Amino acid sequence: MEYFYNKPFIALIGDIKKSKVLKNRNEIQEQLRSVLEDINKKYNKDITAKFLITLGDEFQGLLREGKNLLKIIEEIKMKLYPVELRFGIGVGNITTDIDSERALGADGPGYYCARDAIILLKAKENKRKTAVADIYIKKEGGNGETVELINTVFELMYAMEKSWTDRQREIIWDMLTHQDGQLNTANRLAIRQSTVYKALSACNYYVYKNALEKMEIALGEIQND
Repeated sequence: MEYFYNKPFIALIGDIKKSKVLKNRNEIQEQLRSVLEDINKKYNKDITAKFLITLGDEFQGLLREGKNLLKIIEEIKMKLYPVELRFGIGVGNITTDIDSERALGADGPGYYCARDAIILLKAKENKRKTAVADIYIKKEGGNGETVELINTVFELMYAMEKSWTDRQREIIWDMLTHQDGQLNTANRLAIRQSTVYKALSACNYYVYKNALEKMEIALGEIQND
């Protein structure tokens, strides 16, 4: 199916880190396939070409806009944890026909930028022996100040995430998922509200949440910059 669109598309390429050394690689691939099917259903109004696994441990999808992009990324990360992932975001045109049923076969600067973003993340990891971020965005025509600011915030958010314990991560992800307060999170996790409060304070949760919300707004407007 051919699409005509007056704004650039948003291509997302995801990649499982160190996939070849995972002991349960086949199980993780099946889990990823299931997660992507859920994403395709839940965010169908945002998706131009459905997410699918493309190269065994890599997957991609094409979005018509970016307002729910971070929600999609965070949901994939949550459901596959503790498997580590990296995400390349490309903002640009698609120069071929688009098959809405699968993000495969289409081509153009949007995908080139997403691929370059993944390559850059891998290069930084290899150079520094550790990841500085798990998300990077690249825009057709070059990254301006807004896009570079977004990438800097991604680095800061990743640094915060890496400091979380498993218990803190569980609490934070429950809060982000349900958005209904500390007491409800405590009840769902069968812990005290004071435990939730201490975890959120130790992790600077509300700073992280504010950054997440601001990035969602920025990505929702990124095609217009």
